[in-house]
Amino acid sequence: MLRLDDRDLAILSVLAREGRLSKADLARRINLSPTPCWERLKRLEKAGIIAGYRAEIALRKLAPHVTVFVTLELDNHGAGAFQAFEQMVRGEPEIVQCWALGGGFDYLMQIVTRDVDSYQRLIDRMLEQGLGLARYYTYIVTKPVKADGPPPLDALLPSGDRSDA
Repeated sequence: MLRLDDRDLAILSVLAREGRLSKADLARRINLSPTPCWERLKRLEKAGIIAGYRAEIALRKLAPHVTVFVTLELDNHGAGAFQAFEQMVRGEPEIVQCWALGGGFDYLMQIVTRDVDSYQRLIDRMLEQGLGLARYYTYIVTKPVKADGPPPLDALLPSGDRSDA
């Protein structure tokens, strides 16, 4: 595992909050000259710690939409049933995130779609595919309170996992 120092964590924190910045702006933000900052950034990218960059789109300004969380349970817990369900999920663009869970439910999905009717059509398609949905529960988001925050790097990495550089 790559050892990170406080400057590496500063780079990650700034990028997690604000996305891609110019080399000079990033260096200024973490109080480092541009060349060493760029070298650190490339090292973090090469190690796979920075997995990618993307734009945050204000959907409410673009189009009407609804965000729905769904917990669901499959009636068959064999590996093939899980694989079939996960393959279907990967093919549905409205399912923007999906997590396999331990505990009472098998999956938690986040769906972003035009309206409740289009959400219901998605669920109907899933039911028609014979994926063995035993039950599902729908939670409509009424307002975001805190969404897409950066990961809490300081809380995740004990100081012993950092170098003193």
